[in-house]
Amino acid sequence: MHGPLSRDSQPLVSVVVPVFNEEQVLPDLHERLKSSLGELDGGYEIVYVDDGSSDRSAELAAGWARSEDNVVFVQLSRNFGMEIAMSAGLDHVRGAYTVLMHADLQDPPELIPDMLRSAAEEEADVVFARRIGRDESRAKRLLATGFYAMMRSLARVPYQGQAGDFRLMSRRVTDTLRTMPERRRFLRGMVAWVGFKQVPIEYRRAGRKAGGGASYPALFRLSLEALTSFSDVPLNIATYVGALSATASGLAGFAVLVLTITGTLTASTTVWILVAVLFLGGIQLMSIGVLGRYLAHVHDQVLERPLYLVSRVVARREEEVPADRPPVSSQWPATPDS
Repeated sequence: MHGPLSRDSQPLVSVVVPVFNEEQVLPDLHERLKSSLGELDGGYEIVYVDDGSSDRSAELAAGWARSEDNVVFVQLSRNFGMEIAMSAGLDHVRGAYTVLMHADLQDPPELIPDMLRSAAEEEADVVFARRIGRDESRAKRLLATGFYAMMRSLARVPYQGQAGDFRLMSRRVTDTLRTMPERRRFLRGMVAWVGFKQVPIEYRRAGRKAGGGASYPALFRLSLEALTSFSDVPLNIATYVGALSATASGLAGFAVLVLTITGTLTASTTVWILVAVLFLGGIQLMSIGVLGRYLAHVHDQVLERPLYLVSRVVARREEEVPADRPPVSSQWPATPDS
């Protein structure tokens, strides 16, 4: 079997594409996906997940889902973020393999058949796309290199080089990810944590053709989530810094005492107290901030809110969801509409 298949059949591969204001590149992406996957034995499906777009992205993807058998459109109730949107896509795939990729065309759809071939030849559960070059700004390249170096040194998951979200996963890896309860998610780290056989495929990442992409503050927040999700080193650093500062303060206080007794130094007691309080106060605030990051993870888990809410699911030849039906969450399957 080649290309499209009936909704009752399991496709060979499902491609999850989170979408947020990608109207300019989405038609090109869709055509390249169909061209790349159309000759696959076993067929394919594309799952577009709209993460609260304000442009025509949702309209375009919903139109394809209504007119093409192998396209599914999932619209979230609001913007939940890239990681959550990809997780929502995983809950709606049917393929024997699942591919995660962004909609910005920086990752080439033409690489997917090679990923499938590599998975079969290597008997691997995961094929991750590792970047050997990037057509991006120097600042972004430096920041990315620094982030991956930090994760290599501090994270408690296998290091995969400069590998982003673009990867192929077997069904058992996909199903395992769906059972993981994290609310604050860093999917590429979660995939690495799952284990099984994982092999790289190398490529050069293209520059963004349109749109602005994630902002630097958003990328910084994602790096913090990644670090606190897969490493306890920040907690250890806070402990070490606190111990060193206390030791240094003690030694400095003893030295001042000795110098004052011998008459070598004359210093105002108020000044020394102020310096000590400011120094130790800064260390305490830093330590509390680190603890706060981890406690925020615990807080999110304890609330037990749904990971996301689905406004509608559009898939051809499925019954229509009434307009007044309440949105569904990740804890209950969505009923598609047409």
